[in-house]
Amino acid sequence: MPLVATPAVVLSAIRYGETSKIVRLATRDHGVQSAIAKGALRPRSRFGAALQVLSAGQAHILLSERRDLHTLTAFDVSRVPVELAGDLDRYAVAAALAEIMVHFAPAEPHATSFDLLQQSLALLESAPHEALGVLGLRLLWRLVSVLGFAPSLGACVRDGAPVAAEGPLPFSSDEGGALCAGCARETSVTRLPAGDRADLEALVSAEADLPELDARHTAAHRRLLGRYVRYHLGEGATLPALEFWQSSSWGRP
Repeated sequence: MPLVATPAVVLSAIRYGETSKIVRLATRDHGVQSAIAKGALRPRSRFGAALQVLSAGQAHILLSERRDLHTLTAFDVSRVPVELAGDLDRYAVAAALAEIMVHFAPAEPHATSFDLLQQSLALLESAPHEALGVLGLRLLWRLVSVLGFAPSLGACVRDGAPVAAEGPLPFSSDEGGALCAGCARETSVTRLPAGDRADLEALVSAEADLPELDARHTAAHRRLLGRYVRYHLGEGATLPALEFWQSSSWGRP
């Protein structure tokens, strides 16, 4: 079994037996991998408190050629997201990002999604609290997009026909984006008013300024994103972190 060292972020950790943990790691060089950290729960474990969810560092992994569960021999932690753990709103977005990575990132090198995850966690730690609602939408849409599920907004997702550049937009979460007028008559769509359309285009973009959304519009965009993720990425998976983030019950004014 080859021993590799790679930048990594802890996405999840569960107890295994009396003394060990099984962790899911987003790694820059090997994609998302599962590994057992033997003895991680012992009082004098070499891992110490390093394997906290969302912590970043250098993972040392013995890769198994015959199994999907590898062996984590060490984790040199470089960043512990204290600001995320201390703020429910920040942590809700971060947990949803981690959940999407766990379920949908490939088990092979995908540096773009790994780098975006790290950048997103850093932004969440430092962002003003009042910006978290809109920033969370941007970060989740960007991660969905770089994983290969970007919504089509400039052309009909069914037949490729261009859609009107302005005005309301027929949008189908099931189909994967915008529909032309003809295709929109054949299926159920969400008709986004011009303002909501512009906001969605800005949220999906990596370069556009973040739109200003009130609480009602933020909640509506959360619901739209939640439907989109569950249909295209969910494949029957339970997504409690996404459900919690989508709920407005925990938000603070």
